[in-house]
Amino acid sequence: MQKKLLAGASVIAMLFALSSGANAQDLSGQKLSVFGPWLTADQENFQKVIDGFVEKTGADVEYSGSDSFEQQIVIDVQAGSPPNIAIFPQPGLAADLAARGSLTPLGDDIKDFVVANYAAGQSWVDLSSYPDENGNTQLFAMPFKADVKSLVWYSPDNFADAGYAVPETMEDLLALSEQIVGDGGTPWCIGLGSGGATGWPATDWVEDLMLRTQSPEVYDQWVTNEMPFNDPRVVAAIEAFGTFARNDAWVDGGAAAVGTTDFRDSPKGLFTVPAKCYMHRQASFIPAFFPEGTELGTDADFFYFPPYASKDLGRPVLGGGALFAITKDNEAAQAFVRYLGTTEAQEIWMGLAGFLTPHTGVDQSKYANDTLRSLGEILANATTFRFDGSDLMPGAIGAGSFWTGMVDYTSGKSAQDVADEIQASWDAIK
Repeated sequence: MQKKLLAGASVIAMLFALSSGANAQDLSGQKLSVFGPWLTADQENFQKVIDGFVEKTGADVEYSGSDSFEQQIVIDVQAGSPPNIAIFPQPGLAADLAARGSLTPLGDDIKDFVVANYAAGQSWVDLSSYPDENGNTQLFAMPFKADVKSLVWYSPDNFADAGYAVPETMEDLLALSEQIVGDGGTPWCIGLGSGGATGWPATDWVEDLMLRTQSPEVYDQWVTNEMPFNDPRVVAAIEAFGTFARNDAWVDGGAAAVGTTDFRDSPKGLFTVPAKCYMHRQASFIPAFFPEGTELGTDADFFYFPPYASKDLGRPVLGGGALFAITKDNEAAQAFVRYLGTTEAQEIWMGLAGFLTPHTGVDQSKYANDTLRSLGEILANATTFRFDGSDLMPGAIGAGSFWTGMVDYTSGKSAQDVADEIQASWDAIK
């Protein structure tokens, strides 16, 4: 433990050297190329983080973004013309490139820093560590910028008018749902429609419920199919989702409407008069689809999708994130990765919009608004963080049979049959 702390302290010293104007590393004349998926507002905000690094070091940094990042980075690597740093929204793609020998290991010092300074730090290390071309697992990415999916949205006015309290446990949430029905209301709005991607919102439900009924290790085994998809523990998580989605009295429009309602339209029931529903489980991006003029914190708010008190599995958080990996090593790339770990770099974007961090050393008051601050607190209090499972599965599963299977389940097919069919699709690609 002492050795670990000393290693972490050495990285902290390097990081703080970069955030100090007097001791900043002089990288004048050195070029750094960064390539990622961010465009428009995210690109503008990230540029301010880059500007902070340039001011400290004098490096010449150029960022380029693309909505075809996942395809282009593979092309660039294969062509021998990768950027110095690539920003991966999906760990699976980073893992693929690491296995080809296309990423530079970051070292145990940064690994120890992340464990010591990120909430659920080991979870972030696991998310950023992959086998290299020789099968040796190493840290290949620096986590920076997170998203939270374990959220339930509601109208504070509707809760206050009905005398409802925000539930602290899953048992309380289930009891509240029953109470709302008993009072003549409908507890949930759920919509799985998303064009060619219909079904993905249900996969998020199942992933959250897996984290609340099973250990993180079991979740990881499920995502890699080390544990079959039709294992009884997975079937039970699907059926737990059915408690909410296949109960006509619990969901707006009845169970038949779940699979056909567009996910962008489903939260609107929170704001009708009278309300069509009282709660809506969805990720932190969903306010973009609230009615125009909705004021967060007043007209709409959220609470953490709670754990089962009886399971004693801590406070797991499901989400996503951006991982920075070095695809063409140089001194500036090494320095920039370390700069991202400074509170200065993280607080630059915190003060703007669209950024959350699990870094426990940041000043939470630096978030641009109360909504982001509350989301940041959920991340900071997480005991486990796991990436969206369907995004980690092969595309034929995570963006294929898992999506369609969940639509079939909400349409009446049994959880066992759905899980058997998804497992068969796993077997077909092995």
